[in-house]
Amino acid sequence: MYRFTYHQPADLDEAVQIASSSEDGSYLAGGMTLIPTMKFRLAGPSDLIDLGAVEALRGITDEGGRLRIGAASTHAEVAASALVTGRLPALAGLASRIGDPAVRNRGTIGGSIANADPAADYPAALLALDAEVITNRRAIAAADFFTGFFSTALDPGELVTAIRFAVPAQAAYQKAPNPASRFALAGVFVARHADGTRVAVTGAGQFATRYPAFEAALDASFTPATAAGVTVEEAGLMTDLHASAAYRAHLISVMAKRAVAAC
Repeated sequence: MYRFTYHQPADLDEAVQIASSSEDGSYLAGGMTLIPTMKFRLAGPSDLIDLGAVEALRGITDEGGRLRIGAASTHAEVAASALVTGRLPALAGLASRIGDPAVRNRGTIGGSIANADPAADYPAALLALDAEVITNRRAIAAADFFTGFFSTALDPGELVTAIRFAVPAQAAYQKAPNPASRFALAGVFVARHADGTRVAVTGAGQFATRYPAFEAALDASFTPATAAGVTVEEAGLMTDLHASAAYRAHLISVMAKRAVAAC
């Protein structure tokens, strides 16, 4: 690793102040991506701002009918929360299948979405569940948050503090996991809201996105057969050592069918 200055702020204001005054500071939550990146010398922040003691970033509550999850909540906490399993079991199930126990007990929901890995699971949930990303400065609609490959709408120094999820009538998430990392080769989150169906896909393209063709078809007939009948184009999908674009297109169709069946 490169040399850096370690900070452990006691509250949110102190964390933001340190970040704004540092030359090239990075927030540290679970560290599941940042620490390996630093160890491989692919990142060298001047200051590491540990958020572990900032209680304002924790907690899972009901907020005006929406589910509010603090950014520092771990995947294991999301999976085990009685509120999440009762109100949004699809989200609890998603969290329970992220990585392995070590990752689930250290990794955080805020760190995951801020990193915006194209194969991460949460981005599909945010899009399908009409979520809002709350930062220390503003609220960002999920539709505007993910902007590209490992890219988000966050400004330098801006910190995710919580995510607010709408609670649909029905929802389910299905993914084809990479057998080693458990990241999604293709993951599909389906949610039925009062104003229509939302379908979001992760793992297949440069970043998570909604699929209007699935949404329109399922609004007309919400059945697994309808989902299976939607044509998924290969254009824009990734080809890498794990899967071709053609295979990912096939997986999207299969996972969408399974998610509708699970609903």
